[in-house]
Amino acid sequence: MSRVLIIGAGGVAGVVVKKCAMLPEYFSEIHLASRTVSKCEKLQEEVGKDRVVGVYTVDADNASEVADLIRKVQPSLVINVALPYQDLPIMDACLETGVHYLDTANYEPKDEAKFEYSWQWAYQDKFKEKGIMALLGAGFDPGVTNVFTAYAAKHYFDEVHYLDIVDCNGGDHGQAFATNFNPEINIREITQRGKYWENGEWHETDPISVREDLDYPGVGVRASYLLFHEELESLVKHFPTIKRARFWMTFGEQYLTHLRVLENVGMTSIQPVEFQGQKIVPLEFLKAVLPNPGSLAEGYTGMTCIGTYVTGIKDGKEKTIFIYNNCDHAVCNAEVGAQAVSYTTGVPAMIAASMMLQGHWMKPGVWNMEQFDPDEFMNRLNQYGLPWKVVETESPFKR
Repeated sequence: MSRVLIIGAGGVAGVVVKKCAMLPEYFSEIHLASRTVSKCEKLQEEVGKDRVVGVYTVDADNASEVADLIRKVQPSLVINVALPYQDLPIMDACLETGVHYLDTANYEPKDEAKFEYSWQWAYQDKFKEKGIMALLGAGFDPGVTNVFTAYAAKHYFDEVHYLDIVDCNGGDHGQAFATNFNPEINIREITQRGKYWENGEWHETDPISVREDLDYPGVGVRASYLLFHEELESLVKHFPTIKRARFWMTFGEQYLTHLRVLENVGMTSIQPVEFQGQKIVPLEFLKAVLPNPGSLAEGYTGMTCIGTYVTGIKDGKEKTIFIYNNCDHAVCNAEVGAQAVSYTTGVPAMIAASMMLQGHWMKPGVWNMEQFDPDEFMNRLNQYGLPWKVVETESPFKR
C-alpha cells in the first residue's frame, strides 16, 4: 500500500498532487492537508475523490498536530511541500510516528533570512535509529541539479573540479512585478548575501553584485547573478574534489528595479513593525498584495532552462559538460494548470517519492539527492515531463 500524505496546497503542491494522481501504480492513495482546507478541497475536486481520498486542516508549525494527522492517515510517506519554516516540526512528527519524510527546500528560521542544512542533518542519527528515511531538497534546484551532478560524476568524470548551477526563467507572465514561487521565500533568498565555495572555504558577496551574461539553450542570453543556494552546501560535502561551486539565477532589469525600490522603503524587511496597534512583518504584507504565483500560469509564455555546468578530469584530460532541462510554461499549464517554475519543482518531488516507495532509494537516515544512484531518477525525468540533454562544451566561466 503506497499511501502518501502531502502537506501544503500551493502551486508546487498542486503539481505534486496531480502528477501523483496520474500514477496509481506508485501512489495508491493520496491524502492532502494544509492550513486552508478549501485549497485542498479545490485540488480534490480537480483530480477526483477517488485519487485524493482525504483532505484535512493542519497547522504544520505544530509537530504534535501533524503527528496526530499522520496517525489518522497512516501514510507510508509524508511529502512536505509546505513552507521551509515548517520542515523541522514535520520531521519531528515523522520521527514520533515512524514515517518516511521528503521535502523540496531546506529549513530556515522564520526570524532570520538564513538557510543551511545543519538543522536537518542533525536528525541523521535519530532517523537512522528509528529505521526511517528523510530525503531533503527533492525539487529541481535543489534536487535535480544534485542528481545531474551525481550523474556527471558517475558517467563523465573521474574527478569533478568546477560546478556552476544555472537557473534561467526566460518566460513572460505579463505582470509588472511578481515572483514565480512563494514571494516571502523568494525575496528572502534573493536579498541575502551571495555565497560560493572555492579552494576549501566559503566566500561571500553583496546581494546581486556578481553578474555573468550567459547564453541559455532555448532562451538566449540573459543576465545571471550569483546567489547562495542550499545544494552547494551538500554538493561540496559529498564531492570533496570540487574546487569551486557556484549558483546563478537570471533576473530582468524591471524585476531588479522593483526589488531595489521595495528594499529601499523597507517592504522586504522581516522585522515586525507597529501598524495601527498591531505588529506586522512588511515582507508578509508584501506577499499578501503580490500576485499568487499559482495564478500566473494562464497566459505565461516562454521557457525555463535549468542546468549544471560540470568541469573535471576524465582519463587525465579536462572537459566540461552541460546537463540541462528546458520547460515550457504553456505546456505545463495545458497539462496540470501550473507555470513551469512550480512544475519543475513538483515533478521531481513526485519522482523522488516514487523512488522511495518502490525501494530504489531507501536507507534509514537523512540524505540529500546526490547520495543515491542517479540513473533511474534520470530515466523518470524523461518519462514524466522533464526531459534533459547533455552536451560537451566549453565552459562559459573564467577561472
